[in-house]
Amino acid sequence: MVPDGNFLFIHLWRLISGILSIVLSLVILLQSCAVGMLEAMGADGSDSASGLLVALLLIAAGIVAIVTRNGSRGGSIALVVLYAVAAVIGFSATVYADLIVWAVWCCVCAVAALVSLLRRRKHGKDVPPDEPQI
Repeated sequence: MVPDGNFLFIHLWRLISGILSIVLSLVILLQSCAVGMLEAMGADGSDSASGLLVALLLIAAGIVAIVTRNGSRGGSIALVVLYAVAAVIGFSATVYADLIVWAVWCCVCAVAALVSLLRRRKHGKDVPPDEPQI
């Protein structure tokens, strides 16, 4: 009983996006710490707190993506919420322009998780095709 290509794609996407989200969150944390140090030295208008929030949300979303890579409905909902909130925070940052790049990544992941959720809901399944439900 081999699952179809769509299930394998979703499984692989969640694993890769989870790993990339965790790695990118470390980059965002380093950038936010550097911005925070500049803010402490007297630079005005920095968004280091929003960078830290985006990084923490990306870590949480990456962990959820890896743990729920088999495609559960609850995991998809959690991913949509986490990535969407991180994207809104990233787009709201006015001074820290790099956050817009990370917000675009969050939007891509949120849309992919939403598509995964809608496909599962359309087919009415939480398990891959050809597997018996217990």
